[in-house]
Amino acid sequence: MEKDRLEHFRTLLNGKLEELRYSAEKAVSGMSSGTPDDNFPDPTDRASHETDRNFLLRVKDRERKLISKVQEALKRIDDGTYGICELCGEEISEKRLEARPVTTCCIDCKKEEEEQEKSRNNV
Repeated sequence: MEKDRLEHFRTLLNGKLEELRYSAEKAVSGMSSGTPDDNFPDPTDRASHETDRNFLLRVKDRERKLISKVQEALKRIDDGTYGICELCGEEISEKRLEARPVTTCCIDCKKEEEEQEKSRNNV
């Protein structure tokens, strides 16, 4: 991949990383400054609060995993393996990288991987 395209993806990934980190910091400060559980005299209000909090925690866990994938993609840019499919060794199309910059597989390998997973789950 050309150097200017790699820099484009580096900028894209760094922007995503910054966005995810900001969102995580905002969530942590929001949770720590929120209403303590003791101030919910109504059990329904407490349950609703807990449901919302659990949902937020699941979203933040997914974002944490995405942060890791973004960091790995940046390392691949540094070591020269970004944009190369880990399964077949072919180049991943730039169109796919634009849609999912953290991807490690070309579209054909990903489709095959998903079909195999689907057939294992149907057995």
